Amino acid sequence: MSLRSFLLATAASAVAFPALADVNVYTTRQPELIQPVIDAFTTQTGIMVNLAFVEEGIVERLVAEGDRSPADLVMTVDIANLSQIVDAGVIQPVESEVLEAAVPAELRSADGRWFALTTRARIVYASKERVADGEVTTYEDLADPKWQGRICTRSGVHNYNLALLSAVIAHHGEEQAKAWAEGLKANLAKKPQGGDRDQVQSIWQGECDIALGNTYYMGQMLEDPEQQDWANSVRIVFPTFEGGGTHVNVSGIAMTNAAPNREEALELMEFLVSPEAQAIYAEENNEYPVRADAELSDLVASWGPFTPDTLDLTELAGHRAAALRIMEEVNFDG
Repeated sequence: MSLRSFLLATAASAVAFPALADVNVYTTRQPELIQPVIDAFTTQTGIMVNLAFVEEGIVERLVAEGDRSPADLVMTVDIANLSQIVDAGVIQPVESEVLEAAVPAELRSADGRWFALTTRARIVYASKERVADGEVTTYEDLADPKWQGRICTRSGVHNYNLALLSAVIAHHGEEQAKAWAEGLKANLAKKPQGGDRDQVQSIWQGECDIALGNTYYMGQMLEDPEQQDWANSVRIVFPTFEGGGTHVNVSGIAMTNAAPNREEALELMEFLVSPEAQAIYAEENNEYPVRADAELSDLVASWGPFTPDTLDLTELAGHRAAALRIMEEVNFDG
């Protein structure tokens, strides 16, 4: 599609966006994952919310719409996506004592341009049959030759793995991060392909013994009758960085520059970090709330406690370009 065609299509979609709600939200997350907490907000406040699923091109859409955008808020996952939206200049800072009190400093931007709503850990799925308790301890350990031919993972250039490698860079520098990526690649049982759940299937099939994945995929597998055997064949292990904690990423929210319904949008943002909303949102997505006093779902609690890494997520986003370069230099997916 040419730039002109894209801009015309975007403008048309902006006009077609239903202006029936009090707050309009662009989301890269499937609306059904968010709807329960939105329904709770509407019930409590009477404010109607319209969720528009924008699977791809959300930044380009916001840039093209500019001040005409009907979107008040943007909800997305991964710090790289949040940073990209901020860097595009389409987000305004938000000052809110409620948000600042609820969301830890390392899980929001210092200038108030984005706030995390939930977190997910990048963990190891380990075979219950072939991996002993305590055999996996650190991320650094995954590059040890003892794991040769025993690890599965999705593409090294996927955002989830780039964020993890960005954390390795933050902890150890680019030179050691490249050595780690090379060691991890040398330990792969097969060429990276598929998603995180596919790696667990490979463990179940005996193709590998451990795999990198996000925590919430365990919940998704257990909800799918065809994937329950995969889930039951592994346990969740929370590796840590040497001198650090377990790598986490976020889902988050930001207010657009246009925000035609700014007051109502801010009310929604503040509701989403309330204990009630945090419990609903985290349970629906098998994620962790950002509020320390919000309840975990029974399933998430069953995975056990862990210590999140306290690296500033904005710093991790700043290392993404270097992480991508390293993955390409070592030909991780080759």
